[in-house]
Amino acid sequence: MSKGDVGSRLAIGLAFGSSAAVMVLELVSLRLVAPYIGLTLETNTAVIGVALAAIATGAALGGRYADAVPPRKTLGPLILIGGALVMLILPIVRWTGESLRGGGTDLVFLVLAVALFAPASLLAAVTPMVTKLRLATLAETGTVVGRLSAYATVGGIAGTVLTGFVFVSKVPVSTILLSLGGLLVVAGAALTVVLRGAQAAVKPVALAVIGATLTLVAPRPCEVETAYHCARVAADPNRESGRTLYLDQLRHSYVDLKDPTHLEFDYIKNFAAAINGTWEDGRRLDALHIGGGGLTMPRYLTATRPASHNKVYEIDGAVVELDKKELGVRTGPDLDVTVRDGRLGIRAEATDSDDVIVMDAFSGVSVPWHLTTRELVSDIRRVLRPDGIYLVNVIDFGNLAFAKAQIKTLQAEFAHVAVIARTDELAGLSGGNFVLVASDQPIDVAAIRAKVAPPMQVRDDLTEFVGDAPVLTDDYAPVDQLLTPYTS
Repeated sequence: MSKGDVGSRLAIGLAFGSSAAVMVLELVSLRLVAPYIGLTLETNTAVIGVALAAIATGAALGGRYADAVPPRKTLGPLILIGGALVMLILPIVRWTGESLRGGGTDLVFLVLAVALFAPASLLAAVTPMVTKLRLATLAETGTVVGRLSAYATVGGIAGTVLTGFVFVSKVPVSTILLSLGGLLVVAGAALTVVLRGAQAAVKPVALAVIGATLTLVAPRPCEVETAYHCARVAADPNRESGRTLYLDQLRHSYVDLKDPTHLEFDYIKNFAAAINGTWEDGRRLDALHIGGGGLTMPRYLTATRPASHNKVYEIDGAVVELDKKELGVRTGPDLDVTVRDGRLGIRAEATDSDDVIVMDAFSGVSVPWHLTTRELVSDIRRVLRPDGIYLVNVIDFGNLAFAKAQIKTLQAEFAHVAVIARTDELAGLSGGNFVLVASDQPIDVAAIRAKVAPPMQVRDDLTEFVGDAPVLTDDYAPVDQLLTPYTS
């Protein structure tokens, strides 16, 4: 077999492009599955594991078949079929996810794993086949293998960087998959025609057309695909001016467009109870909010405490734009919204500058771990005024391992910590939202208790409840594992 079958530049391009495509698939698959099963550390690990298994399988089988079957016969169809299967990933996963919405997360992931594994394996087989085509003598084996392996690695890096920094932030997931699949189909078809003739490309191209058609008609769970979330706003059928902001599969915020004092979710009511139980009605406050969502609390404070100043750090700029477009948000002297990671925002705040800091930041069903640690809490304490309070929304279930660890972490920095939750939640009989209140000054538990509605409780005797829970630090913060323990 001569080196003329595939030129040096084409060989490099195929190794580079196929590896880049695999990494694009891996990152896009994480976003594709998030609306249905969340985006936790376990989800990330599992998808990465599937991609690596596909790469290993493709490399091994590609090398074996390159020795058994002339690569010039299989290389083009390999890329062509891989591209066609890429176009099938989105409709398969979305139809499965929509049919099982609210349950069946294991099945959704299994479907994704199969849909990702097949094309990724085929694409990973390209490099060993191209390598076999480029080998003319044993004397240059090391040079050829090393060069193509290096370019394949560079392609993987390029696919990762472009997807993370450019593709996801600029275009929807469906467009990325259609474009990637289309590019692979065109490249594979051209290579098939050159090396084997047009007849060999007909069936794979037909499969690609079917995949593209299904992708275009597949369910769209998003109103807006942001860099972090699948976001949409839904009207409340029972309240004309009510709107719910969904981020991925979760109800994230509720806003009444006409009445900002209407609070729908219990945890938001508990935020308000903690604030109103700490300061007299109408007092102006400087409030800092980590996590914007629908900006329910800033609206409430502006309406109930005129002249208050609300500063918001929200990492997802597209969510802010959705707030402005559909939830009537207007920034101004009373509302300053900055698109920035909350940890970095806190670090930039002046010492003793805020009366209340509200932490309500989530990424789907997971919690950004760097917003839970003692180091972050220490910085929160620096920013708060001496009589200020820190409010945290914690969601937990099962044995409440994360909620207990978060309380223990607050206790490591603040002299006083209380929790607001339902009676059954505090008894460990169910899970839900726990609002934590932390301060250097004694917390007026009685005043806050008077503001909450049964069956809510306010407790500051938390030693027995917390037990031997760990303190979360930048060095040790297994948040996802605490939230989704393997024993659950």
